[in-house]
Amino acid sequence: MVNMMSSQTLAELLWVEKYRPKTLSEMVNQEDVVKRLQQFIKERNMPHLLFAGPPGTGKTTAAHALAHDLYGPDYRMYMLELNASDERGIDVIRGKVKEFSRSKLPSNISFKIVLLDEADNMTADAQQALRRLMEMYVDVTRFILIANYPSKIIEPIQSRCAVFRFTSLKKEDIVGRLRWICSNEGVKCDEEALEVIYDISEGDMRKAINILQASASLGVVTVSNVYKVVGLAHPREVKELLQLALDGKFMEARDRLRELMITYGLSGNDIVKQIHREIFSSELKLPEALRVEIADYLGEIQFRLIEGADEEIQLGTLLAKLVVLGKAARSMKQSVK
Repeated sequence: MVNMMSSQTLAELLWVEKYRPKTLSEMVNQEDVVKRLQQFIKERNMPHLLFAGPPGTGKTTAAHALAHDLYGPDYRMYMLELNASDERGIDVIRGKVKEFSRSKLPSNISFKIVLLDEADNMTADAQQALRRLMEMYVDVTRFILIANYPSKIIEPIQSRCAVFRFTSLKKEDIVGRLRWICSNEGVKCDEEALEVIYDISEGDMRKAINILQASASLGVVTVSNVYKVVGLAHPREVKELLQLALDGKFMEARDRLRELMITYGLSGNDIVKQIHREIFSSELKLPEALRVEIADYLGEIQFRLIEGADEEIQLGTLLAKLVVLGKAARSMKQSVK
């Protein structure tokens, strides 16, 4: 059936052995990173590594591909992988990592690899213990630390690592991968919907595939279904809401706001973020000064919401402010004429 998932969900496709890039040469959009890592493979040696960058950009995949290119298909025998967000205490560092570092070496490479995913979530004590292990077992073990926020890694560890910075994936890479997955899974999709998924994922491949899977569960992957599964209003509807308020139609704008919140299950903060995104859209013809005033006030409203203010009152205040700003903008335009 076209709209049914196989035994493997779409979200898993990128990570299972059949579909995930097995070698560094298969990776895209990280050319500088791949080139440097391939030099380590050529030399059969490498320092401790720190992979830093946004989520879903291939950091963990790059570590697996590097190990595969070094050790071959059985690379998992010589790599210990830990998710530091779950196993991040000092006992793990002193136990699992220490024991693995002491174990037998592969025959053709002089070291093994310890992969610490989400290393920026490790406790300070664990990082200090890790720092010592990196010194003690450097002859037989290399560490690859993966972090979304490298600033949370203590300086002594950062100074012991070669840092690799990953960038968000390009639009053509993400859309091309999604199109390929749809083709392999027999899922019908609109090209525009794939581009919307890219915009929402903001360069995060993992997030893009999760959105694709959820959208496919509703049938054909369309723009409407994409916005429905991610819990966002369609940009067109947000623009209509903005235009109503700026045109001075307060009650109509208020009714439209309630409709959007009920239909899509949006919170006040969601509405503020979407309005903020749309005021900078080229499709919305607004003077720059008006965009600046709206953006400034949106920041104030968001702060109030985060502090616990009532959503209905704050969003009503926001609409009232938009009405006032729209009236002022029209008056200024007429006076100029």
